[in-house]
Amino acid sequence: MNPVFLNPVVISIGLLICSNVFMTFAWYAHLKELHSSPWFIAALISWGIALFEYLLQVPANRIGYTALSVGQLKIMQEVITLTVFVPFAIFYLKEPFKTDYLWTGLCLLDAVYFMFRDKLFS
Repeated sequence: MNPVFLNPVVISIGLLICSNVFMTFAWYAHLKELHSSPWFIAALISWGIALFEYLLQVPANRIGYTALSVGQLKIMQEVITLTVFVPFAIFYLKEPFKTDYLWTGLCLLDAVYFMFRDKLFS
């Protein structure tokens, strides 16, 4: 029997969390750190950061696809994205917490239910 950490879904989740940290920084950190720089400098730095995101995201999706459908991978990605983005926005960008984050999360839980219900109830 395989240990849980060798499960393709668990590996995919771990890689997607890491890739999302890089992508969140690539997409949004320049708003705080490079706000006085020309946009193309921010874009070049963001592309450099995004390279690391792709080096994690591509294997994450390939590994995850061995056990999940493309739709399930996408919904999982969206949940991870929100889970990474909200703390980033609050703690790094100093954005105020909004209840909209909570409502969005609840909507994503509905999406998770509908996308994974065949795995949950089989």
